Amino acid sequence: MAHDVQNYNLDQKFDFNAGIKKSLLTILGIGAALLVIGIVMAMAGGGHAEEGAEATGHAFHWYERLFANVWINNVYFTGIAIVGVFFFAIQYAAQAGWSAPITRVMLSFGNWLPYAALIMIASFFLMGHNLFHWWHAELFDPNSPEYDSIIDGKGAFFFWPMEKGTFPIFYIARMVIFFGFWVFFFNKFKKIAAAEDQLGGDSHWFKMRSWSAYFLVFFAVSSSVSAWDWVMSIDTHWFSTLFGWYVFASWFVAGLSAITLLTIFLKGKGYLEMVNENHIHDLGKFVFGFSIFWTYLWFSQFLLIYYANIPEETVYFVERLSSDVYGPFIFVNIGMNFVLPFLVLMTRDAKRHGVFLKLVCTLLLVGHWVDFFLMVQPGTLGHNGGIGFMEVGMLLVYGSAVALVVLGGLAKGNLLPKNHPMLEESYHHHI
Repeated sequence: MAHDVQNYNLDQKFDFNAGIKKSLLTILGIGAALLVIGIVMAMAGGGHAEEGAEATGHAFHWYERLFANVWINNVYFTGIAIVGVFFFAIQYAAQAGWSAPITRVMLSFGNWLPYAALIMIASFFLMGHNLFHWWHAELFDPNSPEYDSIIDGKGAFFFWPMEKGTFPIFYIARMVIFFGFWVFFFNKFKKIAAAEDQLGGDSHWFKMRSWSAYFLVFFAVSSSVSAWDWVMSIDTHWFSTLFGWYVFASWFVAGLSAITLLTIFLKGKGYLEMVNENHIHDLGKFVFGFSIFWTYLWFSQFLLIYYANIPEETVYFVERLSSDVYGPFIFVNIGMNFVLPFLVLMTRDAKRHGVFLKLVCTLLLVGHWVDFFLMVQPGTLGHNGGIGFMEVGMLLVYGSAVALVVLGGLAKGNLLPKNHPMLEESYHHHI
C-alpha cells in the first residue's frame, strides 16, 4: 500500500462517549415526555365516536392512535436499517472504490435490525387486530353482514394454509423469514469485515462481493413483499403495482440521508480524515438523485391512478386529499421531499458543503417519516389522526433509540476497513 494512505490512522475507533450518550438520552426523555402528554390528551379527548370512527362502525380509542404511531416508526426505522446494509452491499457488488472508507458507516445501521425484528413481531401480535382490517374473521364469513368479497379473495395471501380469518400464519412467516435473513446477512457482513481487518488479503473482499450479490437478490424480493404486507395491506381494497418500488424509494432516500448525516457528524468529530469533500459530494449526489427518483415514483403512481380514474384505485388519493387532517400533508410531503431538496442541492457547491447537506438530510428524514405517516394513519385511524404530541414524541423516542444502537454498534469495530483493497483508490478520489 502506498505511503499516502499510511499517513492516516487506519486503526481508529469511534469513541461513543458519555457526552453523546447524554445528548441522545435527553432527546429520548423529551420524546417520552411528549408521548405521555399526547397519550393523556388522547385519553381525555378520545373514547367517543367521531366522524371517522362512525364510518368504521366503532368508537375511537386513544390506544389505536398509539398503535398506528408504533407501526409508522417500526416500518420507517426498519427501512433505514436495512437500507444501510443494502447500500453497503451495493458498494461491493458494484466493485466501487470511492466509498471504501465509509462502508462501515453504512453497515452500522444494520445494528438496529435485531431490535426492529423483535419490536415489529411483538407489536403485530399486540396491535395487528386493531391496525389491519383484514384480520377480522367476519369479513370472510359469507353469512355475516360484514362479509367482504374483495378481502375474502385476498385471504389466502394472509392466512394460507389455515382457514381465512383465523390466524395469519403465512403473513407472520414472511415477516419472520425476512427479518431472519436480513439479520443473518448483516451478521455475515460484519464477520467478514472483522476477519478482513485482522487477516488482510483480498479473499475477504471477494467473499463479501459474493455474499452481497446473494443479499441483493433476496432484498429485491423481500423489500417489495414487506411493503405490501406492512403498509399496503392496511388499505386492503386498494392496490398499486408500483407500491413496492415506492416504499423502497422512500426508505432509500431516508437511509441515504442518515448515512450522509452520520458521515458528516463523524468528520466533525475528527474521524474519517480520509473522507474529503469529493466523497461528501458523491453522497450529496445520491441524496439529490434519489429524492428525484422518489418524486418520479410518487408522480407515476398518482398520474396513472388519476388518469385511469378507476374508483377502486382513486379512493386512496381521494380519501387523503379531501381530508382536513391529511390533505395539507400531501403538499408538505412533496415540498419537504422534492421541492426543497431539489432547489437547495441543485448546485455543485451545495453538495460539497456539510451545512447544506445537514439541512437537506434532516429535512428528508422528517419528510419521509411524513410520507409513512400518510401511508399508515388514514387507513388505520380515519379522521382521528393527525400530527400532535404523540407523533412527535414517538418519533423522538424511536430516533434517539436507533441512534444509540447504531452508534453503540459502530464503536465496537474499526471505523475504517484498513485492509480494503481499494482504500488507495478512495484516497485519490476526485470529482
